[in-house]
Amino acid sequence: METIESNNAYVSDTSTGDNYSKGWKLIFTTFIELLVVTLVYAVIQIPTNGFQFRPDGFEWYLVPIVLLAIGYGIFISGPIGYSVQWVFLRAVRREKIEIKDMFAVFERNYWNAVIAGLVTTIIIVIGFFMLIVPGIIFACRLAFVPFLVIDRNMEALEALKASWAMTKGHGWTVFFMGLLAVCIVIAGLLVLIFGVLISAMWISAAFAILYHSVYLKQGIPTTNGTYVQDVE
Repeated sequence: METIESNNAYVSDTSTGDNYSKGWKLIFTTFIELLVVTLVYAVIQIPTNGFQFRPDGFEWYLVPIVLLAIGYGIFISGPIGYSVQWVFLRAVRREKIEIKDMFAVFERNYWNAVIAGLVTTIIIVIGFFMLIVPGIIFACRLAFVPFLVIDRNMEALEALKASWAMTKGHGWTVFFMGLLAVCIVIAGLLVLIFGVLISAMWISAAFAILYHSVYLKQGIPTTNGTYVQDVE
């Protein structure tokens, strides 16, 4: 399907292939900025590895480390991750981006980013305990939450509801994009660190393009069930 660009932004037909195709082109239009943002965020995420540590036997001295890692993920790396996705969205819209934009969450909508990240994670985890499939559905339908919280300055629960509404009819696309993302990361691992960074950039660009394309197609849901679209 042929697509058009709005305000010089990258727009897809919302299919998995088109999102990744345009995402690949996007990362090379602002390569240095997106690479630095991705690299810095990778470094920021390092402390969360404490949560992934699995000793053979339980040791009480590890409890503070695990709690600090969880807190760090909730209050620092998680919200910054929302800003990182916003940076890619700005790149999709061909807006000027700066490295400092990845920390914009602390000025724009920090506490809603914290709450949204925590609630989204809890919902998805509960879903996976419910025979896995519900968790996958929840993850797909809440994929737009970061964009809505940072770009639209929505409250946490409002963003969850809006993402659920916006992804209606696009759930399978998000699902297949997630599956392809796994393959892309595995391929990236074959060429070590640089390959992983390129993979992360490509995936982030593809999802930002999907969100922006859906937004242009139908707008943002309101409390009364209608959809609105601001002029960008």
